[in-house]
Amino acid sequence: MAEPVKHNPLHQFEVHPLFGQHLHIGGVDVSFTNSALFMVLAVAAASFFLIGGMRKKAMIPGRWQSLSELTYEFVAKMLDESAGEKARAFFPFIFTLFMFLLLTNLLGLLPYSFTVTSHIIVTFALAGAIFVAVTVVGFVKHGIGFLKFFVPTGVPLWLAPVMVLIELISYLMRPVTLAMRLAGNMMAGHVLLKVVAGFVIALIGTGALGWSVMSLLPFALLVLFTGFELLVALIQAYVFSLLVCIYLNDALNMH
Repeated sequence: MAEPVKHNPLHQFEVHPLFGQHLHIGGVDVSFTNSALFMVLAVAAASFFLIGGMRKKAMIPGRWQSLSELTYEFVAKMLDESAGEKARAFFPFIFTLFMFLLLTNLLGLLPYSFTVTSHIIVTFALAGAIFVAVTVVGFVKHGIGFLKFFVPTGVPLWLAPVMVLIELISYLMRPVTLAMRLAGNMMAGHVLLKVVAGFVIALIGTGALGWSVMSLLPFALLVLFTGFELLVALIQAYVFSLLVCIYLNDALNMH
């Protein structure tokens, strides 16, 4: 008798080269992996969505153009409300970041796909680069005066060293929490989907139950959780981008 297939819920997060063998240059692995493929696909999908939507530039927009314009206005409003007018110069970056995260999250919901944002190395690379860039913006804008950001207003002199240390630790933890929040939510949701899908396969595959109520219940839960994960994919792209806007506001306006 053949052994039953084991469904490992963590198998979907494995990174592997697409062409079978690892490619090393100068001791560095530069293989084109499944993770890199879905990053490229996310960029291509975002470009197709935006360029295709704005191709006609009609006075009375169709559905595609309306959706493109709504996405643009949504990000622009988020940036204005959270960072103010001074941050408008950074709109192209924020919009690009939001679209990249949104598309990588959504592509990860497709069957046999790969969720790039479920890997902490990817989210931390993004968060770390943003953290450095925002800090540089703060010093360029305010010079050495940016250090006043770590001294809360109205703090007694004797308590200032402790508060500065707390504020500094909180500031340095920003890229860590930003990265872990996105990766943790995406990984947890996909593991849950894989586990529930395993229950569906196991129950449907049993001759005793077949397509009974017992087997349809986990299938209904799978559909429900898939819809929930779609919502999570949208929310996590928004939350990540919104927090970046808030950090940018701190660097530009010192509050």
